[in-house]
Amino acid sequence: MKKSILLIVCCLFNLSLLAQHKIDKSKKALTSSEGTHSTYKTTNSSNNSSNNSDNGILQPVFSFFFKITFKAVFLATIGDYKNENQLHHSLSPYPYCKGEEGNYLSFQADTLSQHPIRLDVQNNFLYNDSQLYGNHLKLKIRPFQYFYLQSDYHQLLEIDPVDHSRSNLALFQFNFGYDRLRFEKFNLGWTLGATYVGSEVQKTGLSAGINAEWFMSHHLSFNGSVKWSGINGQPVNFYELQGKFHRKNYFFTAGFEHLKIASPNYDFIALGMGIYL
Repeated sequence: MKKSILLIVCCLFNLSLLAQHKIDKSKKALTSSEGTHSTYKTTNSSNNSSNNSDNGILQPVFSFFFKITFKAVFLATIGDYKNENQLHHSLSPYPYCKGEEGNYLSFQADTLSQHPIRLDVQNNFLYNDSQLYGNHLKLKIRPFQYFYLQSDYHQLLEIDPVDHSRSNLALFQFNFGYDRLRFEKFNLGWTLGATYVGSEVQKTGLSAGINAEWFMSHHLSFNGSVKWSGINGQPVNFYELQGKFHRKNYFFTAGFEHLKIASPNYDFIALGMGIYL
């Protein structure tokens, strides 16, 4: 009986150890060599003259479809400033500054809409359990309504339950952001930039994402964002969903953050606050 109990305790102990050290696993995956090399073989065609004639015939067709595709992508990502009035909505000093509006104000708004620049600052404490937690600092600079620059800083900390050693991981994101839809109660857009993983990794990868924010009554809003990036052939992705309660030019947040750094997944409850300057 005692041997059985001891065996169960040892198994549970080993499982708890396997569940820990997520940060070390992420670091190892992001720094290890991929070990794959692609080889390419080139072949020469003996029908260069016929290929050239075919290209001459197909070139106008390719050019037509390229123009159509380019225009469709441009309208989907940038928009039509001649026919979409919502693209000209002005940046608000802060959400709910006059009523139920959000980040943008319509043409009929008064001089409050003429806000030259806005800085959004937010900080969230991230909690998973007593061994894994972190912090997320977010800065967003809006020179005007047409685009913004955003920087995110994640600092993750994991404590070993046995020897109480600590592993930390710093992640930085620098993005150019554009809101494709700029309605008074809803905005949706995309981001492009880079992700940098610090600590012992010190590697950079390209980043792309989408985000949306919906402003409801009673000074409540909800926003979600996704950012995908890859480093050393491994995914470094960020998923964020949170609600905000706005009070004048500051706000309180509560939500959820999911990070995938190589194979490990990190789930956090996020609580914090922010201010519009």
